Amino acid sequence: MKNASMEIQTAGEAHDQKIILTTSPHVHSNWSTKKVMWFVTAALTPAAAASVIFFGFYQLLIIITAVFFCGSTEAVIQSLRKKKVTVADGSSLLTGLLLSLTLPPGFSLAYTALGSIAAIGFGKQVFGGLGCNIFNPALVGRAFLQAAFPVAITTWTKPNFAVDAVTSATPLALFKFDKILTPLSRLLLGNTGGSLGETSAAAIIAGGIFLIAVKIVNWRVPVSMILSMLIFGGLFRLIDPVQNPDPLFHLFAGGFMLGAFFMATDWVTSPVTNKGMLIYGSFISLLIILIRVYGGLPEGVMYSILIMNGFVPLINRGTQPRLFGLVKGGTE
Repeated sequence: MKNASMEIQTAGEAHDQKIILTTSPHVHSNWSTKKVMWFVTAALTPAAAASVIFFGFYQLLIIITAVFFCGSTEAVIQSLRKKKVTVADGSSLLTGLLLSLTLPPGFSLAYTALGSIAAIGFGKQVFGGLGCNIFNPALVGRAFLQAAFPVAITTWTKPNFAVDAVTSATPLALFKFDKILTPLSRLLLGNTGGSLGETSAAAIIAGGIFLIAVKIVNWRVPVSMILSMLIFGGLFRLIDPVQNPDPLFHLFAGGFMLGAFFMATDWVTSPVTNKGMLIYGSFISLLIILIRVYGGLPEGVMYSILIMNGFVPLINRGTQPRLFGLVKGGTE
């Protein structure tokens, strides 16, 4: 079918009605881009609030800086390209919020601004804007900061309500390098070191369940990630219980929950088929486990999601449902 719309005149009708046929997609939804972005932003509010509670009001400046520079970068680039400025749809602002939640407490505001510019410039606008990007923009910004400022982005702060046993190191780093296991209760509440989005697994889960309930997030991606993490983490635990923690630790430590509910589920950079979502989520968890167990870094959520973002077109192609009447290897 050509790009131009085709008009088909219906016959035998009392009124001269026309059916307009256009190219796919033909899926309609009550969700507008603006509405979705602001719902997701609302779902992240508990995690953002927890970061301020546990690490102080400076973290609010990090969030505001990331949001401001993401929105400003998008507006400037769209203006230079003589395109409609779409900052009001909330997509660039959400990118800034997500990016800020991947940063350590007390992170430089100047570095935050640079990461925000990279997130929108290299992660989104270089591909043509919203809906055209291959990789999650917030993670692109985080990857840029990881490469440019490796020391600053791995410098952690002790939480405000820390007891003597709580250090500024992240739970994943404590276990990987010192074999110290952080209690699950602290991982759930957030009284641990880590990025702003790691402060409270419970806050992230609450926001994620809300998005699934209102059907913004398809449950297949986070559920496949969680089940796969339990399976792969359990297998490694059975192989070597001394070197590998309980799989529940992998679930609640680090940025896994933020990645499962808010990063991997991005509509643009995740598969569109149900089977594809399950494959995508499972392989993300497998990569996370491999990086955490065998890699030099204690965390692997960012790299795992970005790697699988690159495989999404292939996953979509390989999991498309068979057309009605189509014979495998033939036409009809």
